[in-house]
Amino acid sequence: MSILSKIIDSFLPPRCINCGKVIPNDDGLCEDCFQEITFISSPYCRKCGSPLYEETSSKKRLCGRCSGRKSSPYRLARSAFEYDEASKNMILSFKFWDKTENAKVLGKCLTIASKDILEEGADIIVPIPLHFTRLFKRRYNQSALLARELSKLTGLKVDFISVIRHKKTRPQVEFSGRARVKNVRGAFSVKNIDKIKGQRIILIDDVMTTGSTLMECAKALNKAGAKSVDFLTVARVTR
Repeated sequence: MSILSKIIDSFLPPRCINCGKVIPNDDGLCEDCFQEITFISSPYCRKCGSPLYEETSSKKRLCGRCSGRKSSPYRLARSAFEYDEASKNMILSFKFWDKTENAKVLGKCLTIASKDILEEGADIIVPIPLHFTRLFKRRYNQSALLARELSKLTGLKVDFISVIRHKKTRPQVEFSGRARVKNVRGAFSVKNIDKIKGQRIILIDDVMTTGSTLMECAKALNKAGAKSVDFLTVARVTR
């Protein structure tokens, strides 16, 4: 197989999933893109995972938003890197332009970002579902592909069918602020409650912007009796 791989690479050399530059191996990113992407590392909020731009000696620090929040539908939220000009191309090409092969590299990023969640304990992975009309049009659910890759790397099972998006919503990119919350309100439901009840769930999506979609899906999972819900995304908007 190694000989076959070398032959294939000679005709179709591996390329950076972000800029398209030919790279010497199948790691996914060229050195330049790797250096430009802002990976999220300590210090970050212990709950929502958003970067803290001031050095702190405490590993248990909360951001201003989380410190003022009395309750939320999730336990922890983590993302691999910031969604910005340096990283958005590989996300958009994966989500909209059929670059499904990007899932392998992005899944590895999720595994690294999920460390805190896995330490707290998790039972199953649930991808954010698409409405069937959008799935038919796009032909794949990028969150489901990410969930499958994370499952391979962690050994956790994926539940692809228990959570459904029964309400057809407009793309969140068309809205901002409170309008995003309203757009996805009541969009999700759980049809296999027995598979969700008492489970510690990792909820997967590609990008967290305001978190409205994840929050609404988490509410449906909590209503179905989930023990806990954690958010895990490849990227997040931080500024």
